[in-house]
Amino acid sequence: MAEVLFYHLTESRLEEALPDLLERSLARGWRAIVQTVTTERRDALDQHLWVYREDSFLPHGTDADSSGALQPILLTTEPEQRANDPHVRFMVEGAVPASLDGCERGVYLFDGHDGEQVASARARWTAEKSAGHTVTYWQQTEDRRWVKKA
Repeated sequence: MAEVLFYHLTESRLEEALPDLLERSLARGWRAIVQTVTTERRDALDQHLWVYREDSFLPHGTDADSSGALQPILLTTEPEQRANDPHVRFMVEGAVPASLDGCERGVYLFDGHDGEQVASARARWTAEKSAGHTVTYWQQTEDRRWVKKA
């Protein structure tokens, strides 16, 4: 069973929080999938990850490229996508995976100011817990640190 984490964004936007979490995953030697709901969001994140900070580099690609299996970080809209054999799967803005089988960790990032994303995260919490996964809930403090709440 995968460990499933829920990150409740209250102080930062996805574009600010996701790169740090991806850097931590790569530092562990993990390959990652980032699953979005739309191709527009996937492509916007693709562009953002190239320029989010001058002193950093996150090697990544999208499932629109033919090199998906080689990518340490693969951005996709496909719930079944596993081309890079990921250790961790990030689901953003309400994305739902077909399965977390084969992953060590699943991570849901959701905007606390978006009612639909909050409702989706609550539903996923129930589903993942019912599936037997270990679930934890993390919320941001005013200084943008993560605090484990459940």
